[in-house]
Amino acid sequence: MSIAIVYSRAQVGIRAPLVTVEVHLTRGLPSLSIVGLPETAVKESKDRVRSAIINNQFEFPLHRITINLAPADLPKEGGRFDLAIALGILAASNQIPQDKLDQYEFIGELALTGELRPVRGVIPVTKAIKDANRKLILPMSNADEASLVSDIEILPANHLMNVCVHLAGREQLAQHTTLHNHTPISVEKDLSEVRAQQHAKRALEIAAAGGHNLIMIGPPGTGKTMLAERLPGILPPMTEEHALESAAVASISTHGFDPANWKRRPFRSPHHTASGVALVGGGSQPRPGEISLAHHGILFLDELPEFDRRVLEVLREPLESGRIIISRAAHQAEFPAQFQLVAAMNPCPCGYLGDSSGRCHCTEDQIRRYRQRISGPLLDRIDLHIEVPNVPREILQENNHQAETSAEVQARVSAAYARQIERTGKANHKLNNRQIDTYCKLDQTGTQLLDRAINQLGLSARAMHRILKVARTIADLTDTKQIDAKHLAEAINYRRLDRVRS
Repeated sequence: MSIAIVYSRAQVGIRAPLVTVEVHLTRGLPSLSIVGLPETAVKESKDRVRSAIINNQFEFPLHRITINLAPADLPKEGGRFDLAIALGILAASNQIPQDKLDQYEFIGELALTGELRPVRGVIPVTKAIKDANRKLILPMSNADEASLVSDIEILPANHLMNVCVHLAGREQLAQHTTLHNHTPISVEKDLSEVRAQQHAKRALEIAAAGGHNLIMIGPPGTGKTMLAERLPGILPPMTEEHALESAAVASISTHGFDPANWKRRPFRSPHHTASGVALVGGGSQPRPGEISLAHHGILFLDELPEFDRRVLEVLREPLESGRIIISRAAHQAEFPAQFQLVAAMNPCPCGYLGDSSGRCHCTEDQIRRYRQRISGPLLDRIDLHIEVPNVPREILQENNHQAETSAEVQARVSAAYARQIERTGKANHKLNNRQIDTYCKLDQTGTQLLDRAINQLGLSARAMHRILKVARTIADLTDTKQIDAKHLAEAINYRRLDRVRS
């Protein structure tokens, strides 16, 4: 009898490929079949769509209805196709006009009453529709999130009837205004709240300026977690592009993305019982893991040796590549994972090694086994190793405590980061070997100092390159073009665990 074509979007990893919803009505016993590799939630949409159409005083066609979700080999999941399927049936049965359908793309789950319910993964969908130069009709609950993508016409609706009236030309849907938060990001946890620990704060500033990975070693209660939680507040402000990439990953996750967190650096802190799949992502329909949810932000691993060693080893590749590819029998999914690793650990199993009160009774063998839970290749990928010692009680109880705020430190960090972007277009931790040779040159004194460190600590080539990158960041913080011996010496001093292993 007739056929209607409506456009929607699927979700595959961080991508939102086009799905063409083809609805065909023909003579035969009344039935409705959905083809095109639909999973259970998509197959069940026929019942939601039927009830929504009938409850809005439309006629559900008593024909043989075939719905094809093309391409046929692309897995389809969730209720996001409900709206497109309902409109396709109404258009194929001539209850709404078809002439304007090719101008729009539709996503949204239908309630039995026809009300539109929100779906996950709106930001990747909006970015893809913007590239396709079409308009987007979606549930009102997703409008703020979608509006983070600029230069696209977004038409939110509360109900199936609102969409049908709009397509019929009787009452137009109002375009949603673009939501951009230009107010400064408030810092909830300020660096000035941390008493003493000047050495650790200095390392934190260097890590923030160059994007370097950091591990802190110290007994319980010395402020390792406090320091890690305050790192996002001193990182350079997020660019529009980076904020959108980070929001897109959160958008496809289980909890979705809250527009109130726009341009706020993500901070992820999984428990040490987390599995490898929880960290890198996975599942039959792959979902992003903690490393991807920390994209352009911080992944904090507290009690690092308590993580399963095999779990920690899965971090090695994404730490280098900045992405993770999850392979399944039917398809692959790729997620971005440009995160900054911050870890914390105790110096020994009981945590009190070197304590003046003599509370530690760990043997050398126990301490060695404890530290060997972290492999050498993983430690090589961590640029800064620092000690966070106990703070004397007198300093903790000082009433006239004054320290630099996060805003003051962030100003220096942002200036150093700007110098890196102007020089190479990237943060120092991303420098490749050729750029290290060009921008991390040492004078004769610096070369001799580095040679002694390599011989005494037994550093690998990767660890040597990490030291040079850190030295380059230290020089950038002082606005110095040439790496001096003092910059290099400070960078070498941040290889605490290499000295322990040697």
